[in-house]
Parts: sequence; structure tokens; C-alpha cells
Amino acid sequence: MFLYLFSRFGVRRVSIGVEALDKALEGGIPQGSWVVVTGEPGVGKSILCIHFAYAGLRAGDPVVYVTTEQEFRDVMEQARQLGMDLSQFSVFNIAWRKEPEELPEIVVVDIFGLLKVARQLTERAREESPEKVRRYAALSIDTLIEAINEAYEVLAVAKERGSPERHVRLVIDSMSAFWVDKPVMARKYSYQLKIATHRDNVTALLTSQYAPTTRQAFGFGLEHIADGVIHMWMDDVETVKEVRRWLIVKKMRMTAHATRAFRVKIESGRGLVLEPA
Repeated sequence: MFLYLFSRFGVRRVSIGVEALDKALEGGIPQGSWVVVTGEPGVGKSILCIHFAYAGLRAGDPVVYVTTEQEFRDVMEQARQLGMDLSQFSVFNIAWRKEPEELPEIVVVDIFGLLKVARQLTERAREESPEKVRRYAALSIDTLIEAINEAYEVLAVAKERGSPERHVRLVIDSMSAFWVDKPVMARKYSYQLKIATHRDNVTALLTSQYAPTTRQAFGFGLEHIADGVIHMWMDDVETVKEVRRWLIVKKMRMTAHATRAFRVKIESGRGLVLEPA
């Protein structure tokens, strides 16, 4: 499995954790990129996030893992079933009251962490302007930005004087939760997020939910700020009478990527297995 590779143009690449996909990307995602995985529920987007995180941890990269879809313990159990044991790495959840006793390898931002940060922001706003308090929601873009920056602080992402810069992987699964009630704001929120949390030493993988009925995104805009777009879908099950999943790389900057689709299988103990169409 590829962990890091320098392409023929000197671009440092980051393994996504699925060997066939890494090869299709000339060795992986260019470091520092923001890559969006789009698709309807059930196509394997969250599993691809697990692969990306696990490959990073094995390479020594700490991970900031934002999950709005499920509790992180469920992510860990799913990973274990797919042959990726996340329990061997130290985990810190920003929702916990205690400070980390040691530098963690995974910093988790789940709905409980977002609730905690939203309360902190609301309290700060109350202190600054008691007569007109702004209340922050857990699933707001401002809360997400604050939570990610708090996770960065835990990992000391900012380069310290005289110390080497660490490469960090950021997973957000999924972004659609932050604009599901106002999809027209998706593009504005996407730009706001990237401007506030982009770092040269952070490579990000974000998921965007598509509606099963229309196969369209819950809000358009995330793809516009992305350096890469990986699209996943499945054939109509009522027509083909089975589950057929697919993946294609629609865009990847600084990469002469494969242009044909892959058939996707999800196998116990292996995770995503890609086969050429």
C-alpha cells in the first residue's frame, strides 16, 4: 500500500488507503488538497473516509475526524469489521471535560463536541454583548470552524519555531448536515470553512450527501472549493435487482488521474475493493 509518494512533478502525494485508487491518482492525493467525496447514502463514502484516516495513522499522521452521521465508537466498530483497527491509536474527543494527558493520534469532533463548542461560543457572545446574545447551533458553520481549530490546537498543527511541521489528515463526514435546511448557503459556507481551516500541512477529505431520489446534492458549492472530486453512486436496484456500486475520479488538480469508473465492492476484513469497469 502506498503511504507517501513524490510524483514525477515533485508533488508529494498522500495515500487514500485504497491501493487501486492510489494508483489511479498517480500515487494519491496531492498533499494540502481538499477532496470531496459525493454520492447518495450507502455507496461507501464513510468507508472511504475510514480508509483515508487509517492509512494516515499507519503513516504517522494524526487525524481530525469530524462525524455528524454517527458516534465515533460506531465508526471504530465498522472499521474493525473492515480490517482497520482504530482502537490501537490514542483517541481524544473534544467533548470530554478533561484535557488530553498525551498527544493524541485521533481528535474526534462528533455531535457532542459540536454542542460543547456551540455553548462556548454562545457564552462568549453573552459576555461580549449581554443585551443582544447570539446563540450558536451545533450544526452551524461557525461552530464547525471553531471545533476544527480547537482540534488543531490539541494537535499543535501550527508550525512551532524550530520544530518540523506535522502533516495532519482532516475528515468531515458529512458537510451536508451544515446546510441541509438552507442549501442555497452551501457555496458560501464552503468558502468560509476552507478559508478559516486550510493549512498547507493539512489534507482534507469531506463527504457530500446526494438525494437518493434526484441524485443531486443537498446544496451546491462544496465541489467548487475542492481540489478534487470523487463521485460514488449505485445502479437503480429496482432495475438491476442487485446492489452495484461505482466510483469515478471527476477532478484532481496536479494529477493525470484515471478517467474510467471502478466497480466498488465492500468486503469484510478488506473494506472497499475497486475493480476496473
